[in-house]
Amino acid sequence: MVKVDDYEVKEGLYYSKDYLWVEVEGDKARIGLTDYAQKQLREIVYVELPEPGTEIEKGEAFGTVESAKTVSDLIAPLTGVVEEVNSAVVDNPGLINEDPYGEGWVIVITPTKLDEELKDLMDFEAAVEWHKELIKG
Repeated sequence: MVKVDDYEVKEGLYYSKDYLWVEVEGDKARIGLTDYAQKQLREIVYVELPEPGTEIEKGEAFGTVESAKTVSDLIAPLTGVVEEVNSAVVDNPGLINEDPYGEGWVIVITPTKLDEELKDLMDFEAAVEWHKELIKG
């Protein structure tokens, strides 16, 4: 884990410019919100996620998070089928604020174009540089 200003960037993950992280786990991919995203949203009060079996398309909304500030779409970093939804986050949205890279994950999918679409995501080093740019504004 590296801190860029006040934001944590975790090694071993891929990052989208839509503020989501992806952890490849064999033939599955776990997806969650970045530390930067949860801190910008502040207190997350509601999460809407798709049902298992739902097909999601890279670049399209698959759910929403609501905070006291705003409602934000979750934009799929990969195409695939939802295998698992983190019901703990639905019941307690604050988990995303408390542990964005751990207990606060949102969905697990079986990606259908993993090798092709991973090329469009940032690796750890690129994500650190991107966070530096975000902070500079």
